[in-house]
Amino acid sequence: MNFGLLLVVGFFGGALLAFAFIGRQRSEKNIRDIPAFYRLQGMIELAVEDGSRLHVALGRSDITSPQSAAALVGLSMLGRIAAVASESDNPPVASAGDGLLAILAQDTLRATYTRLGLFGAYENTLGRVSGLTPFAYAAGTIHMMKDDGVSASLLAGTFGIEGGLLAAAAERRQVFSLAGSDSLPGQATLYATASELLVGEELYAGGAYLDAGPMHVASLHAQDLARWLVAAALLGGSILGLLGGFFR
Repeated sequence: MNFGLLLVVGFFGGALLAFAFIGRQRSEKNIRDIPAFYRLQGMIELAVEDGSRLHVALGRSDITSPQSAAALVGLSMLGRIAAVASESDNPPVASAGDGLLAILAQDTLRATYTRLGLFGAYENTLGRVSGLTPFAYAAGTIHMMKDDGVSASLLAGTFGIEGGLLAAAAERRQVFSLAGSDSLPGQATLYATASELLVGEELYAGGAYLDAGPMHVASLHAQDLARWLVAAALLGGSILGLLGGFFR
């Protein structure tokens, strides 16, 4: 057993619980501004008002792989968007490039509508597999965005260069697109094509900015604490190394 890894996991879990408890005592989240999420919230409200549809693209990540973190963030954002847009005439739709991920999207939507007492508004077709290869997924998702009258599209998951096709299709239809990917080629492509881009770890903050739950906000504070501790350890090690060389 790797006790060092176990210690790190235990420390982070304890920090997460501590920040969650502290957060319950405060009315403010105390997190930095990411304008892209504010624009997305505005588009959600606009979609509810004009009866248009929101689309969440979850990408192609295998839920059993290390890339599953991006997909899980996308699912949490899908649940929150579905809850906020539940009053819309056209409920949100989700596309996935993996069968298991599509099933989880259906389950997320079903659970959200059941919790809100709107199970009659749920349909299995709201969560779909639009393609199992990168460009087949892009082609199927573009067709889906066109036919379903989508007014805003959120790309949150694993996207390669095919993500640029989705964002470019949204741009041609004058549809707002917010994109985040755990793939560096995907981020580079989306930087040039998406209306708003989530860079690096900003993707994993989506749940906190969409009010998915206090644990999402606590996780951001726990990450910040971990960064400060790593920075302090690196700085302290450098100072000790300099002092050791000076007194040698």
